[in-house]
Amino acid sequence: MHIELRDQPFEPLTVLAAYQADLNQRLRGHYGATAIFIGTMRDFNEGDAVQGMMLEHYPGMTERQLHRIIEAACQDWPLLDALLIHRVGALQPHDPIVLVAVWSVHRAAAFAACRFIMEELKSKAPFWKREDTAAGARWVEHNTPA
Repeated sequence: MHIELRDQPFEPLTVLAAYQADLNQRLRGHYGATAIFIGTMRDFNEGDAVQGMMLEHYPGMTERQLHRIIEAACQDWPLLDALLIHRVGALQPHDPIVLVAVWSVHRAAAFAACRFIMEELKSKAPFWKREDTAAGARWVEHNTPA
């Protein structure tokens, strides 16, 4: 399992390919399903154009909560591995924010665990978003529904 916060842009599919290459050294032939989710920054929210965003976190606390989320997923589904990469800091529209990937023997567990991780991340991980709009900066008070 690997969890990482990054303050620089990343290319999710490149990160995923590198991780998968290492994973294949350990688990080749053991998994039958990989489920991935890639979240990107939209250029709009709540009816307004958004030019940029600052994604803040509480170091230490955020990582611990992300580990708890992954551990809960591993308790509920038979995961062989999981990868969670999340951006922090300054973001621009269309920048990748999050990559979640899970590996399991079967697709049902992979799909369910991947969705669970994202939903838990959106509702329980200590991140704070400040959007830059034409009217000025504002804090995002609510996450968008699934």
